[in-house]
Amino acid sequence: MIVFTPTIRYVAATGRKRILLNRHQHSARRGLIVSGPAGTGKTTAITQLGKHYEQLGRRRGEIQPKALPVVYVTVPPAATPKMLAIEFARFIGLLPSRYSQVEVTNKACDLLCTLGCRLVLIDELHNLDIGTRVGAEASDQIKYLSERIPATFVLAGVDVEGTGLFAGRRGGQIASRYSLIPTSAFRHKTADQRSSWQSLVATLEESLRLHAHRTGTLLKLSAYLHDRTGGMIGSLSHLVREAALDAILDGSERITKASLERVDLDESAEQQNLPRARRRRSRNEDHPDAGAAADATARPGRDHRFLPEPARRRQPPDHRAPLVADRPVATAPP
Repeated sequence: MIVFTPTIRYVAATGRKRILLNRHQHSARRGLIVSGPAGTGKTTAITQLGKHYEQLGRRRGEIQPKALPVVYVTVPPAATPKMLAIEFARFIGLLPSRYSQVEVTNKACDLLCTLGCRLVLIDELHNLDIGTRVGAEASDQIKYLSERIPATFVLAGVDVEGTGLFAGRRGGQIASRYSLIPTSAFRHKTADQRSSWQSLVATLEESLRLHAHRTGTLLKLSAYLHDRTGGMIGSLSHLVREAALDAILDGSERITKASLERVDLDESAEQQNLPRARRRRSRNEDHPDAGAAADATARPGRDHRFLPEPARRRQPPDHRAPLVADRPVATAPP
């Protein structure tokens, strides 16, 4: 379930312009860095950029049928230059375990050039520790790959501007080639901010396929949803999807405030309002069978596709001797 937030639209529009800008650029290509707190839609934004670019290019005939226009990799923890090269090689199906760092890098770059790669998405950039020698070398590897592969590089990570990525000589070169797109939680103070949040909630509600759910229920609870999730789109998606799953499993086929209260969110969202989280958890502990009450009032035609089969009780074996009438009657021989 993808919701096109303003951040996703902005990343998609800016990314397309960067790709066009770098089309005939042989060096010093311009890229993007999407940075912000966890759960603000960074990964969704860059993957949607790659999806839209490839679909549009294939529809227009600009991308060959056997081409590989988009590459998506993640930075491993404590990444080294060879580990980054291996991630690229694995994405395109190479088995680089027997090769050295230089050989893996050369093979991956040559094959990506042959396949017509035009967009490289690198996620989890915060795993690079620029303060260490290995992290600095891995940062240099990304710069080298961006020179070898004629593609637009889009990077994403959690608060990468605070990791020292733009500091020093290496950081100055990165800062001169990449534009920073910050992401943040949705705010709920001004009328425009509340309107943006309500549009997001309405879009999520329109995607629900619950037979008994009344359209507009979640929209009326938009202030409550913001309070529960802290304006984080990841937490909001988790809350609505799990409540919808509960509604399918218990047969109610609708989402209410009570069913939303029974959903446990990620700890980051729960920390936004600790008193509310403690009260909600206390109620759930005092009434552990609250879900059973909803199940009892569910409509009779509920969907049992996802419910476990009831366990069948095994009948104890009957060790009693058969009745006399059931025994065969012995007859005397003639």
